[in-house]
Formats: sequence, structure tokens, C-alpha cells
Amino acid sequence: MRKPVIGIIGNHDIIHDEYPAYTSGAMNADAIALVSGGMPLIVPANPDFVDVDDLADLCDGFLFTGGRPNVHPSEYGHAETEAYGTFDRNRDAITLPLIRKCVDRGQPILGICRGFQEVAVAMGCTLHPEIRDIAGRNNHRMTPDGTLDEKFEMRHIVTLTDGGPFHHLWGKREVMTNSLHGQGILDASGRIVIDGTAPDTTPEAIYVKDAIGFTMAVQWHPEWQAGLDPVSKPLFQAFGQAALAWVQRDKTIRKSA
Repeated sequence: MRKPVIGIIGNHDIIHDEYPAYTSGAMNADAIALVSGGMPLIVPANPDFVDVDDLADLCDGFLFTGGRPNVHPSEYGHAETEAYGTFDRNRDAITLPLIRKCVDRGQPILGICRGFQEVAVAMGCTLHPEIRDIAGRNNHRMTPDGTLDEKFEMRHIVTLTDGGPFHHLWGKREVMTNSLHGQGILDASGRIVIDGTAPDTTPEAIYVKDAIGFTMAVQWHPEWQAGLDPVSKPLFQAFGQAALAWVQRDKTIRKSA
């Protein structure tokens, strides 16, 4: 049985202030290869290069990663303001229809940080541009200075729904996570189930209601030390198992054709 091919949706970056590049953090590919057991394939998020239907057929699952640009607010009916930060409309054009397609066909997806927000928006949710500006909410942003260890350190508890899929995954109602995001879900749609929240009620773990496949997404960054962290490792393993099941399904379909 071949390894599942996992498409990792990349970002558009400028290296050394002048060199354009399609990128993804090494820790994303490491988590897929070393924990999920898949073959990572970094995808340039540009609709001029990538056809969503062809991409869905090429890969067995998709990792929607974090990234500095945010989903454009017009995708959920809000007006653009400076508070929403920077955008990547090309990535929006790939990820949102791809998520909907994967949900419809039962193809496994895992969303992280911006990817969490993409899953939410694709399923009809709205976002708030700066969670810390809401009364009673905390600052969920990354520590601006320090080492990577300090930036990705555990910051708060996430409380999970009793009996929900995340509870079943980890076998406990509370887990510790890092926190490196500014935006978050404002209004959840009927398609999204909020299955875990931070102490200030910010949604942190979601899945798509009544989806036939794996649709988990988390607002934190489990790719950091995914093979060692007791929360990250089971999540990436479960995603890998779902992708392997997709490979087996595809093989069965091809044999019967």
C-alpha cells in the first residue's frame, strides 16, 4: 500500500525582501511525513497554476496550514478594514472551494490556525479581526520576541466537549496548547461544530457537522514538535489514518471499475 499523498497548501512569501517564493514551514512537512506517515506535497496556492478538481484527485488529504495573511473578509460578507491585516486572495481562491469539495466527497482535511479559519469560512462562519479587542477575551497572539521555543510554548487550556471527537481522540476533556493567532471565529454557522474552547470562550477546535470524512481543525499550531507533544501526535496520527483509508478506498474503486 502506498503512502497517502498529503497536499500542504503553501503561502506566498518574499525572501530577503526581494525574492518571491511559494513556501511552507518545514515543521508542516515533518509532521506529515514523520507522524501522519504520508508523503508531503507543497502546493503553490495560485489559481493560475492549480485546478481544484485536479488537485483533489491528485492528493489523498490536505493540510491547511497557518500563514500571516488572513482570509479576505468579503468571503464572509464583511467589509475590508485595516484591522483585518494583509490578505492572500490567491490562497483564498484555492483553499475555500477545495475545503468544500473535500467535505462533500469525504476526503480528509486538517486545518491549522489560518487553515482553521479557512475551514470555518468555507462552511459559512464569520471571523473577528482581533479577538483580544472583544470584551472579556485574552490576547492570543504570538509572543513577539524570543526563541521559537518561547513563541510556541504552551499558553492555555482548551476545554473539549464531553463525548465529542476531540475528547475521544485524546481521552480527556482538557489539553494544553500554544497560541499564535489574532483572528478567530465570530459567528459560527450551522455547518461548524465548536468542539473545544479557550478559557475566554474563544473557539479552538472545530469539525464539520455531519461530514462523512475527517474534518478536524484547530486554532493553535500542533505541527510544532508534533512527534513529541502528547496532543499533537494523536491528531496527526488520526489524520494519517484517515488519509490511508482514503487510499484504500480509492484502490477499491479502481479495482471495481
